[in-house]
Amino acid sequence: MTDTCIRDCHALVPDASGTLTIARHQDILVRGGRITEIRPTGGPLEPGVTVLEGQRMLAMPGLINTHAHVPMVLFRGLAEDVPIERWFNEFIWPLESNLTEADVYWGAQLGLLEMIEGGVTTVADHYFHMDRVAQAVEEAGTRAHLGWAVFGSNGLKVLAETAAFAERWRGGAGGRITTCMAPHAPYTCDDGFLRASAGHANRLGIGIHIHAAEEMNQTNASLEKRGLTPIQVLKDTGVLGVPTLIAHGCGLLPQDIELLEKHRASVGIAHAPKTYLKLAMGMTPIRALRRAGIAVGLATDGAVSNNTLDVFESLRLMTMMQKHEAMDPEVMPIPEALDIATRGSAAALGMGDRIGKLAPGYQADIILVDTRGTHWQPPHNLTAGLVYSARASDVHTVMVDGRVIMRERRHLTLDKERILTEVASTMERLARRVPESRIQSYKP
Repeated sequence: MTDTCIRDCHALVPDASGTLTIARHQDILVRGGRITEIRPTGGPLEPGVTVLEGQRMLAMPGLINTHAHVPMVLFRGLAEDVPIERWFNEFIWPLESNLTEADVYWGAQLGLLEMIEGGVTTVADHYFHMDRVAQAVEEAGTRAHLGWAVFGSNGLKVLAETAAFAERWRGGAGGRITTCMAPHAPYTCDDGFLRASAGHANRLGIGIHIHAAEEMNQTNASLEKRGLTPIQVLKDTGVLGVPTLIAHGCGLLPQDIELLEKHRASVGIAHAPKTYLKLAMGMTPIRALRRAGIAVGLATDGAVSNNTLDVFESLRLMTMMQKHEAMDPEVMPIPEALDIATRGSAAALGMGDRIGKLAPGYQADIILVDTRGTHWQPPHNLTAGLVYSARASDVHTVMVDGRVIMRERRHLTLDKERILTEVASTMERLARRVPESRIQSYKP
C-alpha cells in the first residue's frame, strides 16, 4: 500500500539517455521509505494515502553534503580574512579546544537545522564526540555518514575508540547512519597511524573519510619531505585499499589522478568551492577527475571557512568557477552540474544505488523546492533555476526515508527555538581563543 503521494509536482528525473531533465505534472508515490512509482498526475490513489500537494513545486533528490564539520557552526564568523596557516593555528584549532560533548550535540543540532532548511538530507560529517552527533542525527530524522576525526598525536588507543564508535553506530537510526574511519590528513597522521586506520576499516568493512592534497602547498611540502604526494601516501599506507572519501583535492597532480583512476570504483572527492575561494586554496580539477571516472560530490566544509551549510550555494559557485577557469561558458552545462549535486554526490559516498535519484526503488529522500518566488519568474527553465536562481529558503518540504521532517518550512523533528537558545548561551565561552591550547598544529 502506498504511504504518501506527492501530487502534481514537477520532478527532476533522468530521461531515456540519463540526462537530468524536468518531468512536469507528476505524482511521486512512496511506500515503506522508498519511491515506488513516478507517473503523470491524476491516477487513482488507494484509501488512506497521505497527499502532499506539489503544485508549482519542483521535486528533486535531497541534497547531499559530502564533507562537513557540522558542529563547527558554533564558531561561525570567528576566523575571517586570514590565510590557511593562521586559520588553523590561531583560530579554529584553539577555538575547538573549548568544546565539550554537550557543545557538539547542540552544534550538530544547529547545523542539521540549517541543512534541513536548505534541503540537505544526507551529510558526511568529520568531527569530534561523534556519539553526540549520531544522537542529533537520530533525532533530526536525517541521513548521515559519520566519522570521528582523530590526529596521529592522539595515539592508537584513541583510534581504536573511534573504530568502536564506527562499529557501534553503523546502521544506526534505522539504517540512516553509516560510519567510517576518519584520520584527519596525511600531514597530521604518520604512516603507521594511517595503516592502522586502514586496518580498522578493513576489519569492520567500512571506508575512510580523510583530508588529502587540500591545496598545492601541502602537496609540494610532501614531495619535498618525502618524495611522495599525499595521494601516493594514501596508496602506500593502504587507505586507498578501502572505500575512501577525500576532502578537497585542490593540490592534486596529474599523476595523482592517474593513481586515483585505478581506484575509481571506491574513491570519491568532496568539493567545497566556497572554502577554496575564501582561503585562496586553488580549485579541485573536477573535469579531469570526472574524465577519469572518479566520483565528485558537492560539499560545504565547515561553517568557519564557508559561513553557511548551503549546498545550493556550493552548486552555483562550482559551476561558475569551472567556466571561469576554462574561460569557456560551455564548460559544466546545467545537466552536468545537477548530476554532480545528486548522483555524483551519492556516488562519492558509496551510496549511488540508494540515494541521489528520483526513481523507483530509491530511498524516498525528496525535497520540494518552491518556484513561486520572484527570482524564479518567469519559469522558462527550471533546471537553470535550480543551478543559478534557487535559494536555500526556497526549500518548502523535506522528506527523508519516506518521513516528512519539514513541511511548509516548519520543522517536525527539531525544536528550533530550544536549539537557538542553547547555542546562544555558549557563545561567549566558545569564542575565547588561546593559541597555546590548540588541539593540533598546522605544519604540512
